Parts: sequence; structure tokens; C-alpha cells
Amino acid sequence: MTAAEARARADAYLRLAGIVLTPDEASTIEVADFGLGQLETTGLQLVTYINTERVCAKELVLFPGQTCPEHRHPPVLLPHGVDPGKEETFRCRWGLVYLYVDGEGTPERAVCRPPAGREQTYTVWNEVVLRPGQQHTIPPDTLHWFQAGPDGAVVSEFSTRSRDELDVFTDPEIRRV
Repeated sequence: MTAAEARARADAYLRLAGIVLTPDEASTIEVADFGLGQLETTGLQLVTYINTERVCAKELVLFPGQTCPEHRHPPVLLPHGVDPGKEETFRCRWGLVYLYVDGEGTPERAVCRPPAGREQTYTVWNEVVLRPGQQHTIPPDTLHWFQAGPDGAVVSEFSTRSRDELDVFTDPEIRRV
């Protein structure tokens, strides 16, 4: 799938969720394959509305079974002190998303599994299932990953400052630009 095809597909998912983008926003949907070239299994489509020193708002689109790999948002040393890292709240708008966070593993997890061949890079198994209207807040510097259900998912993210280029991934092959 090309980036243009992924953008068009993501825009269609957003419309299913009742989220309408301007033509400029739709043409600039970020397509992140995390440097692996396996977008269908490991990837994410994003629309960033705002990202200031204090607040960030995004829409995250996941195609069926697509996974955002395990990562954390570490503390950041700034000229005026230390930022503890990004705190984010995910709110499911459409579809189903399985969120895995640090903590005691869920004994009977849902059907989702890490992408084949990368299982060793997924280490947290405390499952939070988000359906439309449900949300979960992830504290700073907390390992997490998420995967869409069988129909895909649209998730709104509300967070403190996003510094995606500083995210720390468990998989050493991941590249986030």
C-alpha cells in the first residue's frame, strides 16, 4: 500500500467515525511504518491538530490488526528543567482498540498478538480494551503498545507535548522520524 492509498483509507475511516478533515489535512495525514516497511501489520496513520509546548491533540487511525509497536515517552531534559515525558489519554471514537500497558498481565487476553517475527519486542501484557466512548490515560515513561480490532479503529489522543522523535521503542529496528 502506498502512502497516498493509506492516507485515503485513513480519511475514509475518520469519516466513519464522524470526523471530517479539510482537504489540506487529509492530504497531509502522516503515514508511519516505523521504518520497517510493513505498514499493514506495524504502522499508524496520524492527524496532528495541535502540538505546542503544553498540549497536543491527534487522531490515530489503525487499519484492521495494525499495531503501533511497544514504546514509552521518556523524561526530557529542557533548558528550564525536566519534562517528565508525555502523558496521553486515548479515547476510542470508532472500532475497537486493544491497548497494552505496563502492569500485571491479563490472564485471558483478547485475540490480538504482536506482529509475526517481532514477538520478542513486546513485553507488557496488561490489556485495556477500548470501545467507542471509552478512554484510558497512560502516565509518562510507561511502556505501551496498541492494536486495532478486526474492523480497524479511530482513536483521539489528548496529551502533553509530543516529541515523537524521542520515543523509546523496545524493538531496536524501529525508526520514528
